[in-house]
Amino acid sequence: MVSYGQPQAGSFLFRVLPPSSARAIYEWIVVNTYRDPKVLGCGTGDIRFMLESGNLGGKCADLNALFVGLARSVGIPARDLYGVRVADSATWKSLGKSGDITKAQHCRAEFHDPRFGWIPVDPADVRKVVLEEEMDRLLPLDDPRVDLARKTLFGYWEMNWIAFNSAGDTKLAPETKKALGHFMYPYAETAKGPLDYYDAQNFQYRMSARELT
Repeated sequence: MVSYGQPQAGSFLFRVLPPSSARAIYEWIVVNTYRDPKVLGCGTGDIRFMLESGNLGGKCADLNALFVGLARSVGIPARDLYGVRVADSATWKSLGKSGDITKAQHCRAEFHDPRFGWIPVDPADVRKVVLEEEMDRLLPLDDPRVDLARKTLFGYWEMNWIAFNSAGDTKLAPETKKALGHFMYPYAETAKGPLDYYDAQNFQYRMSARELT
């Protein structure tokens, strides 16, 4: 279990429930959602749409945001963390990236327990293992690789990822034409309007990562 320290006094106005409630939310998301490969980038994190429409498909910024929203709804402090994968996974082919990481952005989540601090969770990556660990077929939830991810990614994550920020509805300076739902990608505007940060080639940016020994 990884702890990221205590929040400042008064940072949260919540009645904290036992970790079992957070675990129940995590398990519900693992069972009831799915990773949708058609979603651009990491998704938008519009959980109101997901819940009202019943469409529980998405990517990491959707599924992990759903954990955060449901946790907060029952009084558990929770937050999204936005960042990028920077190394291969030691366990799962689908949960790491090295070399060209231009499209390796990834959102994770945490909830806060007063006894331990911030506790990491990543139900979205469990669904990623289901969809992408074997490129030619979906893995069932009882597959050993999925089961390991399901057990591991509540309370732990591999340190092959760097967080940028935990901000939602981000406003940059100078102010953009609209608030950003999350700030995981480079952002730029021209006289014609915002550039498409999902289109890295035409946006003309590249990120790379390698291990230093």
